[in-house]
Amino acid sequence: MKKLLFVFGILLVSSTQAAQGLVVMDSNHGVSKTMDRLEKVVAGAGFNVIARINHGKAAKAANIDLKPVELLIFGKPKAGSLLMQSQPSTAIDLPMKYVVWEDAGGKVNIGWNDPAWIAVRHGITDKNMLIEKMTGALRKFATRAAGTD
Repeated sequence: MKKLLFVFGILLVSSTQAAQGLVVMDSNHGVSKTMDRLEKVVAGAGFNVIARINHGKAAKAANIDLKPVELLIFGKPKAGSLLMQSQPSTAIDLPMKYVVWEDAGGKVNIGWNDPAWIAVRHGITDKNMLIEKMTGALRKFATRAAGTD
């Protein structure tokens, strides 16, 4: 547990935190291109892409002005199911998601829930190796999609 909390603390200090448990990274591409790249990277790594939701498009259809924002829902039962074995309540945070949005200044961001935060939130103490692996994979995928690697 100490190691997990240490990793969680490092992630909080080293990453931009827009909201509790949310890791945020800048992208060098627009929202759609970033999401295209994320979808390709995630699928290429063997994850199931479950849905891609264009919130901006839906808002426009409702005559609501909203900067571009898209959500990618994806998962790998081999990982997520192990977290749910430890604590079924993690199902509320799974499958994993990336959100890509353009902020008021025109900057494009990629955000995702930090697996260490999910573990702490649900009291998971027996899956530290899995949490570390998930954390690294999510950061690697986002970095590739953002074009910052």
